[in-house]
Amino acid sequence: MKYKIFFQLLILLAVPVAIQAQEVLKLEDAVSIALKNNYDIRIASNAGKIDSVGVSIANAGMLPRLDATLTQNNNIQYSKQTRSTGEVQELNNAKNNSLNYGVTLGWTVFDGFKMFARYDQLKELRKQGDAELKMTILTKVSDVMTTYYDLVQQQQLLKALDTTIVISKQRLKTAENRFTIGKASKLEVLNAQVDMNTDATTFLRQKETYENTKIQFNQILARDVSTNFTVLETVEIDDKLVLSDLNDLATKQNPQLQLILINKRISELDLKQIRANRYPTIKLNTGYIFNETQSSLGFTSQSSSRGLNYGVSASLNIFNGFQQTRNEKIAKLQIENSSIAIEKQIQMLNGQLAMAFQTYVTNIELSKLEENNEAIAKNNLEITLDKFKIGTITTLEFRSAQQNYVNAIARNSSAKFQAKISEVTLKEIAGNIKF
Repeated sequence: MKYKIFFQLLILLAVPVAIQAQEVLKLEDAVSIALKNNYDIRIASNAGKIDSVGVSIANAGMLPRLDATLTQNNNIQYSKQTRSTGEVQELNNAKNNSLNYGVTLGWTVFDGFKMFARYDQLKELRKQGDAELKMTILTKVSDVMTTYYDLVQQQQLLKALDTTIVISKQRLKTAENRFTIGKASKLEVLNAQVDMNTDATTFLRQKETYENTKIQFNQILARDVSTNFTVLETVEIDDKLVLSDLNDLATKQNPQLQLILINKRISELDLKQIRANRYPTIKLNTGYIFNETQSSLGFTSQSSSRGLNYGVSASLNIFNGFQQTRNEKIAKLQIENSSIAIEKQIQMLNGQLAMAFQTYVTNIELSKLEENNEAIAKNNLEITLDKFKIGTITTLEFRSAQQNYVNAIARNSSAKFQAKISEVTLKEIAGNIKF
């Protein structure tokens, strides 16, 4: 019994001191940091803001345009004039200057409703930007969760490896004591030393993997890669997911499907704008113009004028080499392709969900099985440790029980990790990750 208590204390005290001293990073905090700092999310967010700024009646061409104009022309030339009376006037370096300035206003009041279709299209482009931002966020949040739970299983494995090193040290000490009193051979001591060194090597390799994964995680969070932290080892798996509910959510929320639906709407609005070319375009124009001219030779040496001008213009495309019909056919085919893409995406989503759900169910069952296996392996190691202390089993049997325990912890941690990742994958496909 005292060895069982000793073994339990080893499990509790085997946590590396460096890990205990580090800051504990919660998953929700990691997600918040990623949403704030991640470069891809920030770029997608700014792209969405650009699309929002673009939604305006001015960008759609509904507002008039007011321009200020100024034109000045100067020339110096040799000039010769013959009047009707036969008089000839001739002047070298004759100067002629003209100055024209004012404001003009132009307004397209009708273009076959193209401007309204364009305005609706700008709104759809904004929705497209929102869908792309959501897709980027879902992908990055999924990356955060996947890497976080990967660190959880690695951290658990590190603790198990640290525990087995402590046990191996105790085994070496026991073997040395037994050798001293003549109850064991030198070979037993050497085997214990080799196994302890093997455990230390395995621990260092796993420590390297763990630290590298932490660097990758800091990169995902877009913060200093040297930031030190640990993760919470509690993994709560949602085992209540239902495939039919996920299919319904994916149809409504999957960002890739939403993008394709928006693209179809954009194609429909493209067709409306193309059809608008069959209607006349009517424009109003007005302006207030100042005009001044100076001439060194002629009947009038100087003149000026100013005043308001206004008018209306209309144009209608009658024939452009069948380009109108061609453009409309292309736009209709693009709409048809969008409809096909929607059907394809829905089928793909259903297939992805079906396969991911089967993996999810399997991993849930495996996590329960491996949890039970870990408990059995732990009990077996406790019993084996008691027997080893009194010398009723060989070192080979003890080493086998020790390795079985570590492997059971690794499998249990991996099974929980795979089950959680399956859950995250299903929710990502359904567009239902909470963040």
